[in-house]
Amino acid sequence: MGKRAGFNLIFYGFSLLLMFLGHCQGSNVGICYGRNADDLPTPNKVAQLVQLHNIKYLRIYDSNIQVLKAFANTGVELMIGIPNSDLLPFAQFQSNVDTWLKNSILPYYPAAKITYITVGAEVTESPHNVSALVVPAMNNVLTGLKKAGLHKKIKVSSTHSLGVLSRSFPPSAGAFSSDFAFFLKPLLEFLAENQSPFMINIYPYYAYRESPSNVSLDYALFESSSEVIDPNTGLLYTNMFDAQIDALYFALMALNFRTIRVMVTETGWPSKGSPKETAATPDNAQTYNTNLIRHVINNTGTPARPGEELDVYIFSLFNENRKPGLDSERNWGLFYPDQTSVYNLDFTGRSSVDMTSQANMTGSNGTDWCIASSKATDMDLQNALDWACSSGNVDCTAIQPSQPCFEPDTLVSHASYAFNSYFQQNGATDVACGFGGNGVKVSQDPSYDNCVYATVVGKNKTTSSSNTTAMSSTSSSSSSAIGVSAGLQSPEAISQSETHESTIVILANYPSQYKIRVIQIATTKDMSTC
Repeated sequence: MGKRAGFNLIFYGFSLLLMFLGHCQGSNVGICYGRNADDLPTPNKVAQLVQLHNIKYLRIYDSNIQVLKAFANTGVELMIGIPNSDLLPFAQFQSNVDTWLKNSILPYYPAAKITYITVGAEVTESPHNVSALVVPAMNNVLTGLKKAGLHKKIKVSSTHSLGVLSRSFPPSAGAFSSDFAFFLKPLLEFLAENQSPFMINIYPYYAYRESPSNVSLDYALFESSSEVIDPNTGLLYTNMFDAQIDALYFALMALNFRTIRVMVTETGWPSKGSPKETAATPDNAQTYNTNLIRHVINNTGTPARPGEELDVYIFSLFNENRKPGLDSERNWGLFYPDQTSVYNLDFTGRSSVDMTSQANMTGSNGTDWCIASSKATDMDLQNALDWACSSGNVDCTAIQPSQPCFEPDTLVSHASYAFNSYFQQNGATDVACGFGGNGVKVSQDPSYDNCVYATVVGKNKTTSSSNTTAMSSTSSSSSSAIGVSAGLQSPEAISQSETHESTIVILANYPSQYKIRVIQIATTKDMSTC
């Protein structure tokens, strides 16, 4: 019998989360795992959640031992941080860094796949004058890594806000603030010498919130069908994200640092805010992050650097209830602390959704089913099945021994039944059949003999072969094929013929003071380049 331990995880709204990330050559998308809250799940549960959604890159803001242990042997690449409060001791004495590496990093590496260490975070925004400590601390960290033979495997950098620029519009006029020249020049020299990225936090939301009369919401959300023309270069911009990134590229080039690559270590959009923060809504957060993911994984690049690889980390994994400030500060999460999703997202970048309404997320009233993909690995199917039969609240009685759907006793068969049950009871939506890329929608009924696959008969109502309470499943992990019964194709056979098509509709709305050229509405089949 195969292992059927239940994972306390949640899929809804993120079942397609990041299935392509880590599988494409080029740009990658990660998630920031902030922990400024008193109601978050344990690191072990977070690691399960991250793995289940095929998240391959994670940023944490310290070197918490429990977090490093939780992500050991998961394959998730970690960016860890040295907080601003540690910059002084790390800059003063090499021994402090060596002790930290000895106690907090080396015992957990390489099981914990650490690839970046950030030394300080947005130091120019810090109320304390710690900017001068950054480069000395970075040098000491690099020295410690060299002693351990890890300096080529773990890169050292520091994260910055867009406030390091004195000008960002037009992008070609991008320039670093002279107020920070004393530490930026040695910082850039360090990055260039060690082939480390310049890390920047980009938030179009704030630009719109602070100046809605000059920045259109569509421009901030990647939804504009118009272009802003940079008068100096003639480059055309359809979104603020690209404009801000290019402003940084031009600032780097102005100082003759042309080879330093840029990495976005934070970006995102809040789903809730104070009464005056009218743009902080689930619809807008969904729109921004969906369009961002598509933009990144397609290796679009920017007008100044077309096709340039650009790794991006979305802020944040969870809502964090202890963050100070306006309501929006506590509502950047993709998940609530109970691991349910804040809003629906398609992180594959292959489909376009009308973000102003959830009506198009409803199902097909019983004409579609969801089964396990024939391309899924046994481990992925096992994890997804465990989750569906526990936290997913699926009634898995029918795939128990002596029950109508137990035979054939295969992982694919049992996962298909559980996937479909979850799919139907959650509205038969596309995202409800994602399961981290391991589920696939089909139009042929996979039912066989006395095993009846549920179908939607009304909103949140299903028909199925069993009405008993949910329980963990048990079956063999054998790879034997599901047979054809009653003239119906097996789930494996059906899944091999599925195709996908998507249409992108971009709405126009743009400040009149800018020169504008209208772009045609685009239609595409399967935008993914992977």
